[in-house]
Amino acid sequence: MAAKKDKQDKSSQKAVNKKAYFNFELIEKYEAGIVLTGSEVKSLRNGNADLHGSYARIEQDHCALLAATIAPYDKASPTRQHDPTRKRKLLLHKAELRKLRSKLEQRGFTLVPLRIYFNNRGLAKVEIALARGKKQYDKRDTIAKKQQKRDIDRQLKKYKR
Repeated sequence: MAAKKDKQDKSSQKAVNKKAYFNFELIEKYEAGIVLTGSEVKSLRNGNADLHGSYARIEQDHCALLAATIAPYDKASPTRQHDPTRKRKLLLHKAELRKLRSKLEQRGFTLVPLRIYFNNRGLAKVEIALARGKKQYDKRDTIAKKQQKRDIDRQLKKYKR
């Protein structure tokens, strides 16, 4: 049953920030709702979103997603179009906001969006992570481990024939 959920979850993903997994050490993950306009939802369902270079910030009493691009919906009227890189409000519980605010006050932490997806009820969600930037040597270590795993899998594949 868990495999079915994962498969459904993969198909509903509309934007993934692959660089975040490489550039940051992810400490904690949170699921947040996102406030969107109608044309943004349509465009997002078509998969026209990009999280490259985006980040989240806590402002006063809410969290905001900044620099995320959701392309304009081509079938919407010009008066109903949205700004592709506008600031979007993220919906989190007050307790989660307090916890994130205290962590972000510490040096080196940031909020990074990992993916935008639609849950099983059809609501747009953003997975954000409390993250710390990796050093260059950590990135090289990650690359070396991936390469070793590929080599091992390649060798095992030869012997399974």
